[in-house]
Amino acid sequence: KPTKRPILADEQQAVDTLSDEFEPHSDNNQESDSFARPGIQKQLLKKLRLGKVPIEDELDLHGYRVEQARQILWAFLNHSREHGLRCVRIIHGKGLSSQQPPVLRGKTRHWLQQRDDVLAFCPAHRSGGGDGAVYVLLKRG
Repeated sequence: KPTKRPILADEQQAVDTLSDEFEPHSDNNQESDSFARPGIQKQLLKKLRLGKVPIEDELDLHGYRVEQARQILWAFLNHSREHGLRCVRIIHGKGLSSQQPPVLRGKTRHWLQQRDDVLAFCPAHRSGGGDGAVYVLLKRG
């Protein structure tokens, strides 16, 4: 898990670039819950969807407000990249315990698409959290 440390001003500016209004390109021919950058091997995506890519770390966003979740996700992805992790799981929950519609599920997917180091993501396999989590494939290095 990422170590807790203050977010520096330049990091805060980077976090702020993750827009809540981001509109992904619609030419991605996949279901909206999944995302893959061009050139990602289909076999690798299939393994990711089936939960066959080893999960090297995970982040649980349950109970966080949107702004907190955005900062924590940013720090977690930076930490994962710095440590050369290839695949992580982000648990955002299904929003079942809230009286409001689920928020973090959609926000998480929007934020992930805005990160250049995110190559692909898809809903977790049922045994890995199902619709309440995503598997994220990261660039190496």
